Formats: sequence, C-alpha cells, structure tokens
Amino acid sequence: MAPDDTGAERRRRLAAARLYLVCPPTDRTGPYRRSLPDLLRAAVAGGVDVVQLRDKHLADDELAAVANAARALCERLGALLVINDRPSVAIEAGADGVHVGQDDMSAAEVRELAGPDVLIGVSTHAPREIDAIDAGLVDYIGVGPIHETPTKPGRPAVGLELIRYAAEHSPVPFFAIGGLDSGNVAEAVAAGASRVCVLRAISEAEDPEAAARSLRAALQES
Repeated sequence: MAPDDTGAERRRRLAAARLYLVCPPTDRTGPYRRSLPDLLRAAVAGGVDVVQLRDKHLADDELAAVANAARALCERLGALLVINDRPSVAIEAGADGVHVGQDDMSAAEVRELAGPDVLIGVSTHAPREIDAIDAGLVDYIGVGPIHETPTKPGRPAVGLELIRYAAEHSPVPFFAIGGLDSGNVAEAVAAGASRVCVLRAISEAEDPEAAARSLRAALQES
C-alpha cells in the first residue's frame, strides 16, 4: 500500500470498527492466565476490531518488543493495533495508532511525532473535553468511564449522560468505555453508543471469544 493510502485505509477501518479491546498488562492476563497471543486470537475471532497495548510499567524497549509481535499478529488477524501513551514505541513497532489521556502528551505533539498516517485517540471524561477535540488532529475518542472500574482507580463514573452528549456533539467516532460488559452494554447502546471499549469483559472471561461475540452482537443492533 502506498504511504499516502495508509492513513486513509486505517481511518476507513476505524470508521467500521465497533469493538475495542484494551489488553491487560503483560504480567497479568486475567484469572485464566492466557498468553497475549492466545487472548488476541480469541478476541479478534469473536469480533474485536481494535486492540490497544497499555502497560505503564514496561520500559520502552520491552514494550516495543511486545508491540512488534502484537503488530505482526494483528496484521494477520485483521485488527488495528494502538499503543497507549508512547508514540515512539508505536512508530518503532509500526502500530496503527496512539492513544493518549488528558494528562499525557497532547494530540498535536503526537501528530508532529507520528505523522499524518497514524491514528490518534484521546480519552474524554466531560463535555468540555469532547468540545475541545480537534477533528483535524484526533481520529477517535474514548468516552467514560461509564461505570466505576478498577482499571481506573479514583476516576468517578460519568454515567450514560456523557454517551448521550458524545452522540450529539463528538466531531469524531467515539467508543464508550468503563465497566461495560454483556450485562449492561445494551444500556450504553440505548444511550447512543455504537462502539464500545472493554478490558475485563473479554480478558477475564472464561471464554473470551464468546464474550467478544456477545458484545459484538449487542453492538450490531445499534
């Protein structure tokens, strides 16, 4: 694929994406102790479109080694790969995107480093943060946490109302995130979400492929 086409193809796939998995740290793959490749194979088979690697404790070179292997696997499986917070690792691994939080590097800085073809995602937790999104820099946002979640200790739940706000005001595609699973995803869909992002609902499921399939089925109805 020509370089000029890479960004367009990634954005086309992002627009079609519905289910996003944030992988647990590499030293913690849930109660069933699956390897990351096994988790990714099952999750993508069940309908995951986007995979994010987020590990705050690995050094850049260690995360890059994991990211390189994950990128090769995601290419074969047909999923987009996003790296949390570290554009240098994303660039080295040839990942499809970078995701940053409100307290991380700005989207403008990421774009300057990563170039025009890399997807950029930003976490948002309030209407003002959604309003501040520049669609010329940012490709998608995460909206949440919808429910309290142990993966974001100290971050209060925003509830379904922020989904309703994002559905009306977000200038880019958004993924609802935070404590979502097959038991409550229908509420998020009813509030206006057509895309969701999960971690534990898939990575800690006894059958991650079935868990992903159940979530995907609920989203297909949106």
